[in-house]
Amino acid sequence: MNRSNPAISGRSNGGADFLQLDPADAPPGGLADWLTDRLRTAISTGHLPVGTRLPATRTLATDLGLSRGVVTESYQRLTEDGHVSTHGRRGTVVVAAPMLGDVRTSEGPRSVGRKSLVVADDVFDRLRDLPARIDLTPGVPDLAAFPRSAWLRAERAVLADLESADFGYGDPAGTPTLRRAVAAWLAQYRGITADPNDLIIVAGVAQAIGLVAQMLDRHGIHEIAVEDPGSLGSRQHLQNWGMRTPPIPVDDRGLQVDVLRNSGAGAVMVTPAHHFPTGVVLDGERRRELIQWATDGGLVIEDDYDAEHRYDRPPVPALRAMLPDQVIYTGSISKLLAPALRIGWMLAPPQYKEELIARKRLADLGNAGLPQLTLAALMESGELERQLRFLRRRHRTRRDAMVAAIRNHLPSATIHGAAAGLHLTITFADRADENDTELAAAALEAGVKTHPLSWHCQLPHAPGLVLGYAARTPTEITEAIATIAKVS
Repeated sequence: MNRSNPAISGRSNGGADFLQLDPADAPPGGLADWLTDRLRTAISTGHLPVGTRLPATRTLATDLGLSRGVVTESYQRLTEDGHVSTHGRRGTVVVAAPMLGDVRTSEGPRSVGRKSLVVADDVFDRLRDLPARIDLTPGVPDLAAFPRSAWLRAERAVLADLESADFGYGDPAGTPTLRRAVAAWLAQYRGITADPNDLIIVAGVAQAIGLVAQMLDRHGIHEIAVEDPGSLGSRQHLQNWGMRTPPIPVDDRGLQVDVLRNSGAGAVMVTPAHHFPTGVVLDGERRRELIQWATDGGLVIEDDYDAEHRYDRPPVPALRAMLPDQVIYTGSISKLLAPALRIGWMLAPPQYKEELIARKRLADLGNAGLPQLTLAALMESGELERQLRFLRRRHRTRRDAMVAAIRNHLPSATIHGAAAGLHLTITFADRADENDTELAAAALEAGVKTHPLSWHCQLPHAPGLVLGYAARTPTEITEAIATIAKVS
């Protein structure tokens, strides 16, 4: 018996002591919808706190006088929403609480205002702390889909085989086991042939950017050109280390390399596989132009952003696969598993490798060893590949729901980047004089969290919003887009 919830006692009238559920309250033909809504509301209000075990499907079905299929369907919907999870003998357990209804404080509706979205060093922290009914923040993966059971199995297996000495300080470049596993992963999925000894394990792409900026500054390079639009977060990291970030326009073919060449910049940071935030793939001609620019002495920093998350197009090879001596390649596990792991990797040209390892050593003595070994076990066992295939199916459904909702509720918006990634960008060419920060603030007031496109622009650009869909259900996505339409 779960003592946090009294045992359910059967009742012949089709009701249950559990949450005082009574199927007589359900609309005709809507039993599964009714039960799902009642359970979701109970989770949100704290009547079913995180960690609570729900009644077995057979038990609840018997108490309510319903078919077991109705209860099973309801539990499945909550699982897909990320609110509950099935844990073997523990049964179905509440793992995350949704935020339903209006966003309120004790004084009433919370007023966020435009000032909450003014760009500053802490803008992402401020946005993260603001409550919202539906969070469409881009760059947030489906955290509810983290493969907890597979991770625990791998971690237990790793711990069983570790020697005592393995718990000490390790190689600052990363454990040899993970570097071999990542090298195999990159060869299989990104077309990159790399010696494991050339890989540097880092705390995500953010740390890789910082290490590269520090190194280049010492070599007399004080500016790194960036895509525009381009990631505000990456730009902030570069600027934090004293780098100037001249903007290079991006169009529907990718980075405008002729502008880069005329800028005089000696280094550029790009997201060629899936540009953030527009989703553009750097086309063949532009790739050749960029390779020629690098061959002539330029340095490319390649952020392989969202490369694995593709739905409607074939994969494109990484630039590193074509030009290893002039490309510093970075990638991470943040969007495939979770940012909390803080595991990424970097491949640098030979002339930079040892200096980057030295800077990694001084930064933190190297990533934690146990998570590295656990991730390597997932890669080697095939679990990570299975997770990728699962996520592709799940994300495609959510992507389709967002595209359909935008076409239905925001027909004048132009959709960018639907073929891959974990987000879409929409622009409003017919509202050139409007401020997208105002629109994002209005959406947040109504309970929907987004990014204004202008955050990610240094040059003038059409107003728009960047909308993440990976962490939300199709129902939530549809509701969020409808809400944005109402306030736009």
